[in-house]
Amino acid sequence: MESHDLDLDHDSVYDGLLGDSSQQASQWAFGTDFEDPLAGVDTTIPAGVDGAALAAYCLMLGDDALIYAHRLSEWTSNAPDLEDDIALANIALDLLGQARLLLARAAAADPRVVPPLPDGSPIPPDDALAFFREEPAFRNVRMVEATNGDFAVTIARLLLFATHRLALLQRLTTSLDPVLSAIAAKGVKEVTYHRDYAGRWFVTLARGTEESRRRLVAGLRTVWPMYAELSRRCETEALAAEQAFGVDPGTLADEVDAVIEHVLATSGIERPDLPPSGTGPLGRSGHHTEAMGKLLAEMQVVARAHPMGKW
Repeated sequence: MESHDLDLDHDSVYDGLLGDSSQQASQWAFGTDFEDPLAGVDTTIPAGVDGAALAAYCLMLGDDALIYAHRLSEWTSNAPDLEDDIALANIALDLLGQARLLLARAAAADPRVVPPLPDGSPIPPDDALAFFREEPAFRNVRMVEATNGDFAVTIARLLLFATHRLALLQRLTTSLDPVLSAIAAKGVKEVTYHRDYAGRWFVTLARGTEESRRRLVAGLRTVWPMYAELSRRCETEALAAEQAFGVDPGTLADEVDAVIEHVLATSGIERPDLPPSGTGPLGRSGHHTEAMGKLLAEMQVVARAHPMGKW
């Protein structure tokens, strides 16, 4: 089955799980056995693409989604109201779905990235990458691992992250790797909502009370220094762009900044005049903050305590 021919036009990630089972196999993002999200998809590496480079790139983007999904999930039952509780949980689920696909693609492109597991372990490669890697093996930007802060901090971070990721996914729809292209095409619809949700809340907080505006300005200043890392090209991204399956994040800067500037202008909020945090090796090189270790300890504890478990 050619991945470009796959039907990715679902309004909900749950569409098709019930009903005609003969059609379920074509919905490759979820499949029928829930152990291999790429079951039935041709994962042959295109000519001119290095498998190890493709795996490293997918791992990087998958880690961004995985770690941020975990952070956003922490708002469950803690958001300001029920509607936003559900909205943030759904955004986290979207990112978790993207992470699963990207980690599975990484494992298929280069099985060497999968950490060793106990003999006979039933854990599929994407779960192994999520739950059995040590902190230095993760390649996410530090922005997504930072603690949530208050609601204004979360909205500011979500706006910056989603605006950048949407521009990235839109470019990746033309990736030389058809699997990555299909993952991106599905993700564009999801992240468009993420960006718009954050943008609406950003304007609402800016134009709300004096306290909501104060918190928003403080929240934006909290996340802004970490934002630059998303546009800082690493060696993996340079190689991905050279081989035409990935994107140089520097080429997204003007497009992303135009959206951010529009939201800031609409909100009457000035762009923070703050330098980037960190100039040496950062998250893409496996150098993380203290918050990352605590996050992984919580995220991985059940899988590591019961590596032979099935559920």
